[in-house]
Amino acid sequence: MNMQATTEEFAATLPAGVYGEKVLSVQHYTDRLFRFTMTRPDGFRFRSGEFAMIGLMVDGKPVYRAYSIASPSWAEELEFFSIKVPGGPLTQHLQNIQDGDIVLMRKKPTGTLVLDALTPAKRLYMFSTGTGIAPFASLIREPETYEKFDEVILTHTCREVAELQYGFDLVSEIRNDELLSEVVGDKLTHYATVTREPFERTGRITDLISSGKLFEDLGLPPLNPETDRGMICGSADMLKDTKALLEAAGMDEGANNKPSEFVIERAFVG
Repeated sequence: MNMQATTEEFAATLPAGVYGEKVLSVQHYTDRLFRFTMTRPDGFRFRSGEFAMIGLMVDGKPVYRAYSIASPSWAEELEFFSIKVPGGPLTQHLQNIQDGDIVLMRKKPTGTLVLDALTPAKRLYMFSTGTGIAPFASLIREPETYEKFDEVILTHTCREVAELQYGFDLVSEIRNDELLSEVVGDKLTHYATVTREPFERTGRITDLISSGKLFEDLGLPPLNPETDRGMICGSADMLKDTKALLEAAGMDEGANNKPSEFVIERAFVG
C-alpha cells in the first residue's frame, strides 16, 4: 500500500471533489469487524441513512468503496462500520488505519435508506445483517426518525454473538445520552439474532418474519402496509428474500423520487 494516503501533505493536494479527513478513533470488534471515526469536512451535508464513497491510495491510485455513514446528520464527526474482507481491494488496507491517518472521501453522499423515501406510517422496521446495520446506526440517532414514527424496530442478525456488539453499543450510547434518550424514549426496540451460535434469539430474520416469530416476540401484528414501513440493508440474498416478504405483505418499494412503503440499500463494501 502506498502510505502517502496517511500524510497531511497528500491531503493538501487532493483533486476536486475529494476530501481528505483525519482518522480520530478505531475500534476493532472482532477479526472481521471494526468501527472508526474521522473528521467531518466543513460544509459536508448528508441525510441520515445515506452513504459516501470513501477510500485510500493503494499502489499510487485511489481505491473507493461505498460506505454507509453510521453517524447521524447532526454529528460533528463521521462514523463508519466496516467488515474486513481478506484480499478486499479496500478493506484489506482500511482495517489497518490508525489515529491520525488520512482517509479519502468523495464530496457527494447519496442513498435510498432515507426517511424521505418512505410515506408516513405508525411503525418503522429496520432489517439488517452484518455491517448492514451501519445506515441504521445513523437513523436511530436521528430525531426526525422519532418525529415520523411512533415505533422503531431495529433488527440485526449476525453469524456470531460477538458480531452483535456494535448494535448493543449503539443502543447503550443512546440510552446514556441525556438529549437522545429524551427524544427516543421507549420508541426504539432492538431485536438481535444469531445464526451459528446459541443465543437468546436465533435464526435468519427472513425465517423469523415468515414464521411469524418476530412479531410474536415483539407482541406486534404481522406486517401491514397501512401501519408499517421497512428499510433493508444486508447481503444480496437477504435483500432479495426480505424484499419478497415485504412485497408478499402488500408493501411497495419506494425511492427518493417516489416515496412508498419500504426501501433497500444496494451499495456494498469489498
